[in-house]
Order: sequence, then structure tokens, then C-alpha cells
Amino acid sequence: MGTQTTSGVALQLKSVRRAFDDLVVIDRMDLTVAAGEFLAILGPSGCGKSTLLRLIARLARPDAGKIVIEPDDVPFQTAYVFQDAHLLPWRNVLDNVALPLELMGVPAAERKEKARAELANVGLADVDRRYPAQLSGGMRMRVSLARALVTSPRLLLLDEPFAALDEITRFRLDRHLRDLWIRRRMTVIFVTHSISEAAFLADRAVVLTRKRGHIKLDHRLNLPEVRDEQLRVDARLANEMKMLLGAMEEETR
Repeated sequence: MGTQTTSGVALQLKSVRRAFDDLVVIDRMDLTVAAGEFLAILGPSGCGKSTLLRLIARLARPDAGKIVIEPDDVPFQTAYVFQDAHLLPWRNVLDNVALPLELMGVPAAERKEKARAELANVGLADVDRRYPAQLSGGMRMRVSLARALVTSPRLLLLDEPFAALDEITRFRLDRHLRDLWIRRRMTVIFVTHSISEAAFLADRAVVLTRKRGHIKLDHRLNLPEVRDEQLRVDARLANEMKMLLGAMEEETR
């Protein structure tokens, strides 16, 4: 696997508000994310997790407040991974991964070399000529992750990317994502409904309230940096999950 290092960006939300007609989804949110941090965002359905991620990605604008990203002068420094892989069915795996570089105007030979390197990083070096329909769900999500990483983003945003996968595949991809983050140190913001996934992956977890997207809990996880499958049955992980569960239960009553 590669040894590329990517430094992350710092992020600050200042009194951010977002509403849809009369429905206030996020109201006066303040949040600071350090450069290179791995943050998980949890909360009940409809609490504004995906809306928050879209605001950070600048796919939507806040109605009030502002979002500051530092540094903010590097093109294509943000990558977004959705719940569905969104691969182009008429392009093979290699060309799907190379697509962001193609849009950036990178020469064909260079973008294919970088795409092959990213496929190797996610353990798919041998499927570069296959098409999306020939891949399992877990493989398609790994291709999507490789496509997001091919531009060496400094900010990686993930909106429940593994939610539709079976548990074993999800566990493997969780560990793989954590390992990639350790090597690259980009800033990661990961939205999930899964308490166990948030605790296993992140260094810090934020639980949002059911209404108006306020922060119910902002908790730094006391777990080792390198995480393997043994941690899943470790009492330390269970304790962290219990704290997150307590905050989540209060919001679903």
C-alpha cells in the first residue's frame, strides 16, 4: 500500500442556520474541527446530519452564519462519498476512479497511474477493467472511496457510505478507512446512524438533537489510535458506545 501523506484542513462553523420553509433543520450551530481530525456525526433520522454535511461541502449555503475552512486556497481539496457508490455503469473501474482527475484536466497517462495506485490502496488492483455491474456492493463502495481519494483531498466527507452493506463487509471497510486516515491524516467527517461504527472509527463523536440540529453531546473517544477487530469486543469500546447510546436514547424518546 502507498505511503502518501495528506494534511487536513481546519473547519469552523459559526452560528450556522439552515431552514426549509418553516422547518428549521440547523439552528445557530457552532462547531470546530481540527486539521487532521476524524469526527463522527450521529443523531436520529431527520436531525440534520446530511444537511450539515452538504453545507460543509458547499453543496448548499447556510441561511445565516458562516463556515470557515483553513486553508481554503487549494482546488479540489474536498471529496464527498455518498450512501450509494454512484459509479458510471458505462465506464470501467479504472475510468470511474480517474474521473475527478479527468475533470481537472490531468493528462490520461498520469490520471490512470494515480487511479491504479488508489485502487491498490483499497485492495482492488485486480479489478480495474471490470464494470460496476460486475462488482459486489462492498467492492463498489471501495471504488467510490478510491475515486474520492484520487485527488488527495484534505477534507473527506462521508454520508453513511457503508449503511447498505452486510455487517462483515462493513467491519472490513471501517477498518480500512481508519487505516487510510492514519496514513494520510486528511480531515474526515463521517455521518452514520451506527453507534458502534462511530465509536470504532472516530476520535471524536458529536450527537445532534432530534430538532433544530443542536449539539447534544461532543465527546472525545478514549481509544487507541490503531484499531483492529479485537477492539470490537474490548470493554473500552463498549464504554464509549454506552455513552453515545445514552445521548442518542434521550433524543429518540
